[in-house]
Amino acid sequence: MAGIKQSTRSIKAKEIDRKWHLIDVNGKVLGRAVPEIVDLLQGKSKRTYVPYLDMGDYVVVVNAKQIKTTGKKGIQKVYDRYSGYQGGRKTLTLNEMMDRKPTEVIREAVSGMLPKNKHRDARLARLYIYEGETHPYTHKVQSAGKSE
Repeated sequence: MAGIKQSTRSIKAKEIDRKWHLIDVNGKVLGRAVPEIVDLLQGKSKRTYVPYLDMGDYVVVVNAKQIKTTGKKGIQKVYDRYSGYQGGRKTLTLNEMMDRKPTEVIREAVSGMLPKNKHRDARLARLYIYEGETHPYTHKVQSAGKSE
C-alpha cells in the first residue's frame, strides 16, 4: 500500500450546496421541533460539514401558530426585553407571545440553540417562519411536509 496516496480534501465556501427544507410544526412540541431546525440551519447532517464554514440550508417553517408546549411553560416562561430607558422593561409570557407573534417564539428558541459565533446572524437570516400554511417558497422547497 505504499504506492497509494490519500489526501483529505477540504470544502471551499464556493462549493457549498444549499437546499430548501419545509418543516410543518402543526401539533409538534416546541422543544422537539427546534433542534431539527437548528441542525438544518447549521448543516450538521451534511457529509462535508466543517465547523469553520456556514454550511447550512434554508428552512421554511409553517403553521407556527399551532406549535405546542409541555407543562406550565405557557404561564411560567417569560420573554424579557429592555429599551434602555427608565421603566422600559417589558415582559411577556409564552402564552401572550403566542397570541401576538407566534413566529418570534420559534425564532427566539432557534436563536438560543444556535452557537454564539460569527455564523449565527447568517443562519437566522435563512430561517423563514410563517403562521399559516401558505408561504412564497413553494417552488424552491424540495421536500413538502417533511424535512430530509
